[in-house]
Amino acid sequence: MDHHHAPAMFIADALGLDFLNSIATPVDTAIDWIDDGDGLLRWLDQAHLVPPAALETLRAQALPGELDKVADQARNLREWFRGFVTAHKGRPVRAADLHELEPLNRLLERDEAFSQIAPSRHDGAAKLELLTMRRWRTPESLLLPIGEALAQLVCTTDFTDVKACEGPSCTLMFADRTRGRARRWCSMAICGNRAKQAAHRNRLKAHH
Repeated sequence: MDHHHAPAMFIADALGLDFLNSIATPVDTAIDWIDDGDGLLRWLDQAHLVPPAALETLRAQALPGELDKVADQARNLREWFRGFVTAHKGRPVRAADLHELEPLNRLLERDEAFSQIAPSRHDGAAKLELLTMRRWRTPESLLLPIGEALAQLVCTTDFTDVKACEGPSCTLMFADRTRGRARRWCSMAICGNRAKQAAHRNRLKAHH
């Protein structure tokens, strides 16, 4: 399957976890949606983390190989953060864990964000809202909204609710926001369905 045409998966109910899921094995083959600079731009676009105009400008201005280098940094960030999430999922993150997040704070320090009054994007009426904007000066600035999504996850999601899909070969993670915290699968369509079929086959075997 040509993953450059398959849209990335956003099933985690938390953008920081969706970033971890930008490499996954949804069926049988591992797919990395940010395996190069183009992939990174596409993922950021699908995640609505960077305005399309800023993506186009950076694509046009980047030196050869420059976006691929940033994609490499994004993959390193992803694997570092996966280690943090894997170590802490199932229990709340505490202030004592802050020292482990030092690389993320160092990334956030580089941000050139500013506030701007703009027409509201959410309301049909002509209202105003305060938006956080960014100066997208360099390809490296593409890492900043990802860093922010990871920081939001750490600060606003109870890690007790962070789970890994129970599918045997699935690597996807999600925040379980269901009532009773009963979610077990990345999606019923993929792993939930497979588990149902496997259980059905086992029941048939048991009867023979």
